[in-house]
Amino acid sequence: MAIAEKSYKRRVPIGDRIFDWFNYAFMICLMIVTVYPFINMLAVSLNDASDSVKGGIYFWPRVLSFDSYKYVFEQGTIVHATFISVMRTVLGTIISTFCSAMIAYAISRPDFVLRKFVTLAFVLTMYFNGGLIPNFLLMRELGLMNSFWVYIIPGIIGVFNIIVIRSFIEGLPDGLMESARIDGAGEFTTFMRIVLPLTLPVLATTSLFTAVYQWNSWFDVFLYNSSNVELSTLQYELMKMLQNSNASGSSIDPAGGFANGSAAANYVTPTSIRATMTIVASLPIIMVYPFLQRYFVKGLTLGGVKG
Repeated sequence: MAIAEKSYKRRVPIGDRIFDWFNYAFMICLMIVTVYPFINMLAVSLNDASDSVKGGIYFWPRVLSFDSYKYVFEQGTIVHATFISVMRTVLGTIISTFCSAMIAYAISRPDFVLRKFVTLAFVLTMYFNGGLIPNFLLMRELGLMNSFWVYIIPGIIGVFNIIVIRSFIEGLPDGLMESARIDGAGEFTTFMRIVLPLTLPVLATTSLFTAVYQWNSWFDVFLYNSSNVELSTLQYELMKMLQNSNASGSSIDPAGGFANGSAAANYVTPTSIRATMTIVASLPIIMVYPFLQRYFVKGLTLGGVKG
């Protein structure tokens, strides 16, 4: 057996070996290009802000300091805004994924007469919408202004997610649904007991898309809830903090006040705040991704749009 394996290795064409090494080198370079900006942001956020102005921070902090994180988390609204962001992300993801899966199951059934019309109506919304002002007027007429549900209700239906989930469901054996109907199960029971457990990979994939969207959204907070601090999200608070730091044009003392170039203490700068906010905003999603990664490729591949 060992001799056969050695002879097989000798028969590998030199062109294939060159391609493999080129492929490995390309993927390593791509990984470095992808990961390095995040590592650099982490190093800048952990470096003393006054020292970061000198430049030369690449992979690790030169002068370790947590003043930027101290400044960000000592803002009075950050903790409550983080809670609102978490609630928005969790509820929005669960509700949107469940409703999108129900619609995807309905339009995947061949015996649904209006399946083509409903699918076309949903797809058209991906290319055409009323615009910013009509959406604002709609939210006002629906009474969603200054309400937490303005974060949830407009995003309940995700058309792209529906298409991906529908394609996945269409790939399931029809015999499973037929067996459930023979046993007396209705459509909702079939969906809950048969379809939903089998679509876990694609649901995990679409859930990640929805969670990233909900976590990163801040413009809807600006439009609908900017006057209500109790409904502000982490992203919106970080955006306001960055704008304030850029408008000040000077370093800020974490203990309060502006530094005006003094070197007597450690200060935060717009650059250090920007790096810190990037880490704070990205870390939760990065922590969630490993738990969904095993479903991600499988769900996206099997749920790909079919011709």
